[in-house]
Amino acid sequence: MKRAKRIYVLLGVLAVVCVAAFAVVHYQEEQERIANTDEVILEVDPDAVESLSWSYDDQSLAFHKDEHWIYDEDEAFPVDEEKINALLEQFQSFGASFIIEDVTDFGQYGLDDPACTIDIATADTSYEIQLGDFSTMDAQRYVSIGDGNVYLVQNDPMDSFEVTIQDLIQNDETPDFDQVSSIRFSGADSYEAVWQEENTYTACADDHYFVQEGDAWLPLDTSRVESYLNTISSLDPDDYVTYSAGEEDLDAFGLDDPELTVSVQYTAEDEEGNQTAETFTISVSRDPAEREATAAETEETEEDITAYVRIGDSKIIYQIAGTSYEKLMAAGYDDLRHREVFTADFGDVTGLEITLEGSTYQITSEGTGDDKTFSYGEEELEIGDLQSALESLTAASFTEESPDQKEEISLTVTLDNENVQEIRIQLYRYDGEQCLAVVDGEPVSLVPRSSVVDLIEAVNAIVL
Repeated sequence: MKRAKRIYVLLGVLAVVCVAAFAVVHYQEEQERIANTDEVILEVDPDAVESLSWSYDDQSLAFHKDEHWIYDEDEAFPVDEEKINALLEQFQSFGASFIIEDVTDFGQYGLDDPACTIDIATADTSYEIQLGDFSTMDAQRYVSIGDGNVYLVQNDPMDSFEVTIQDLIQNDETPDFDQVSSIRFSGADSYEAVWQEENTYTACADDHYFVQEGDAWLPLDTSRVESYLNTISSLDPDDYVTYSAGEEDLDAFGLDDPELTVSVQYTAEDEEGNQTAETFTISVSRDPAEREATAAETEETEEDITAYVRIGDSKIIYQIAGTSYEKLMAAGYDDLRHREVFTADFGDVTGLEITLEGSTYQITSEGTGDDKTFSYGEEELEIGDLQSALESLTAASFTEESPDQKEEISLTVTLDNENVQEIRIQLYRYDGEQCLAVVDGEPVSLVPRSSVVDLIEAVNAIVL
């Protein structure tokens, strides 16, 4: 009897639970109707928007439009209008993938305390868009637009609105330099490099940038100059320290008297193909205290460098990394000139006269192009090792110091070249690690002694 009574009690409890569950489900269905949708829930014309503001993580940003976008807190702030328009464009046709109607508890979707609230206003309408939690099933964002419903959206506005004011500045741009006519460097080493399409001065056909010294035109290494210009183009500064620089700021950041100013004259082409002459200028400097310390011969590593740049007359000053500073400062004549002792195309070589240990050897050639052959005496040569050794003579540093020790080896190279028919290279002892290279009677550079030894061994392999 007791057992039967216990069963009746359990059955009663079960019935109550079932009724309660049915009531909850029925109530939920009555309160919130859930359905898939491909509905466009907002259509806001970006061009009609007059104000935009949003807040998240205790940060609030607000902008208004008066012909151009203006930052409410500081009208001097240079707003990147493309970025503001990009924020608005997602609401031009803002669609949902899921709709929850007649919501009574917005808290369960994180919308009682939204992660982000976006306010948009046109002349006629205001919109408030609240971003809640993520759906646990499909990781889509819950969104409210104030119509009593909650939507799930695949394109989460938070992906673009989670920015700071620093992300919305109109940074100065660094152009690509396709057609450069000249580059002027002003600083410790001041000079102008001029582009010349036709090279009538040197044996290197790739030489196009020249520096005038008296009546002479000294070549720069075109690949080094182009690499330097690429350093400027790829700088892409964005870490600003001020966007309204005045005289005091220029002084504080060392840009009232910059360490280096580079002005590039180039031809720009617009989308219609029209060409215009442009000048791009960039100024570079370290923190004034660092400059003073360095002048006092205090050692400084890349990590220690605090450096700034300014583009043209912009009011924005940027801080740059020590590595970028050092690349920009590598703009002297010695930084951009050829490091190779022999700069001609070996394909132009017609013969070599080599003096080694008091003996002179003649290497001659026959034919041209791929059919050219070299000979020593009556024997045809494989010239590859000698060519490689000659082309591997590169400067460890440049010098105007005259030689005062023994000549190790000299070569007179004859060329089939309209500009230069002969190059004489003399290599002298200097110290245990280096030799002094003299080209056409002028001291040029110190080269590693190991490279000179390789050249001597390549000659000995031919003549001994």
